[in-house]
Amino acid sequence: MNVTAQVSCRWWFSILILAALLLADLPAVRAADSPVTPPPACGQVLFQDDFEGASPLADWTGSAQLATGFQSEHAVAITVSAPGQTAVIQRKLPVALWRGCTVRGTAMLRAEGVSDKPNAWNGVKFMLALETPDRRLWPQAPIETGSFDWRRAAFSVRVPTNATAVTLCLGLELVTGRVWFDDVKFTVVKPPSPLKPSPRAGPVFKGHNLPRLRGAMVSPQIDAASLRVLGRDWNANLIRWQLVRPARPGAAESLDDYDAWLDGELQRLDAALPECERDGLLVALDLHSPPGGKGTDGGYFGADGRLFTDRRVQDKFVDVWRRLATRYRGDKAIWGYDLANEPVEEFVEEGCDDWHDLAERAARAIRAIDPTRAIIVEAPPWGGPSSLADFTPLAVSNVVYSVHMYEPIAFTHQGVFRNTARTFRYPGEIDGKYWDKHALEETLRPVIEFQRAWNVHIYVGEFSAIRWAPGDSACRYLADVIEICEEHGWDWSYHAFREWQGWSVEVGGDRNDTQPAATPTDRERLLRSWFVRNQKPKR
Repeated sequence: MNVTAQVSCRWWFSILILAALLLADLPAVRAADSPVTPPPACGQVLFQDDFEGASPLADWTGSAQLATGFQSEHAVAITVSAPGQTAVIQRKLPVALWRGCTVRGTAMLRAEGVSDKPNAWNGVKFMLALETPDRRLWPQAPIETGSFDWRRAAFSVRVPTNATAVTLCLGLELVTGRVWFDDVKFTVVKPPSPLKPSPRAGPVFKGHNLPRLRGAMVSPQIDAASLRVLGRDWNANLIRWQLVRPARPGAAESLDDYDAWLDGELQRLDAALPECERDGLLVALDLHSPPGGKGTDGGYFGADGRLFTDRRVQDKFVDVWRRLATRYRGDKAIWGYDLANEPVEEFVEEGCDDWHDLAERAARAIRAIDPTRAIIVEAPPWGGPSSLADFTPLAVSNVVYSVHMYEPIAFTHQGVFRNTARTFRYPGEIDGKYWDKHALEETLRPVIEFQRAWNVHIYVGEFSAIRWAPGDSACRYLADVIEICEEHGWDWSYHAFREWQGWSVEVGGDRNDTQPAATPTDRERLLRSWFVRNQKPKR
């Protein structure tokens, strides 16, 4: 019991929650053989430990002590005294029961003197380590540092259908202090889907009659002159327009505040739409900052925070889309409604919808007003390629599924979040793996398989590489991503045009020079070589 366990746990800023419901209007094929053991039911407890009994730590590995529990005799306590150390206890759980389930994990915790985290994913660990044949995931509860008395910690996750191992981890990672755990429980929120993929009949719905949509994401501050450059001079036929609220760390936010902000953003969009129509630009309307926002930054990066813990906020989200659909149902410039940017579900509270159900509620509300326009859906977590691995289509007509491609992040975002001497070239070895076009396509394999399995259209809403990547690396990466999009018939929008200089194809590779280059960069020439092939929507 006194053997020290030091486990290095990485957190990819993402939580895997993939909804799998019985779809009323999608054809499906049931598995030929019924499982020997019935699948878990909603509300079934898959694991529970209150650390009572004669040998409460017998099934755990690692170093811990027993201490007074939460309204009970025992809890497990873990201490780290030396900086830079990790102490974690682990317990392997029976993976067969967990596969395909959406589960909610809860525990009671208290902490004493937990030091600041070196990274957001470090600190107090109430976490699952999930393994599949092709990836590893580390969903965990967001837990603060410092000292606090007993309180509930919780997180939600959908376990991949091909999971090979589930391990529960409790402890402290790269911080000092002491933490107590009690009443750990994992409950089924949704059982596995009994359905296998079955394609929709008929032609694929795209929401437009053009051979391809190719364009760019833009800032909502973009002016008419810049839209004219993108639409007329460069011949793009698509923009992704962000309804994005600037970060306001620590600011209190009410739903009335949200309405006031949204009113101003819609006035800005209204002024731009006639220009978009004149310039031959269709618009993907992206609710980048939904109500509730992201807990610490006003929803700038992801659609989580109160969106999945407050039913009133979820109702507001649906009402916002009723409002947008009513306002824009007759506007010829709008191609589609992008429901929420990069949805993230760290925790779905009881009585609240997960993203799949919430997206379906919003989509049905839109369909009651606007029966035909494309509804664009990204899957959690973060709309990345793996997010579609176990996602099931909404039971709503005319939906386009979207993905964002920034893999490998170590290459595309090098130097974005922090200055570092590490640089990566593409193609080449990046964090121990060789990346080239084949590796990119394998990363996008879940998207390709989702498209084929369900006969749906794919839109790559964002992809990019930082402009100061060494040599011609950024251009080569973008060229390969675009070729993959084209080979599979996907619409796409580059991130981003005249938004932030780090992604600008009009600015060269010198990080210290933020002014547009005197002559077109190789990245600008690449985009324009594809835009010139575009056909324009008819006025």
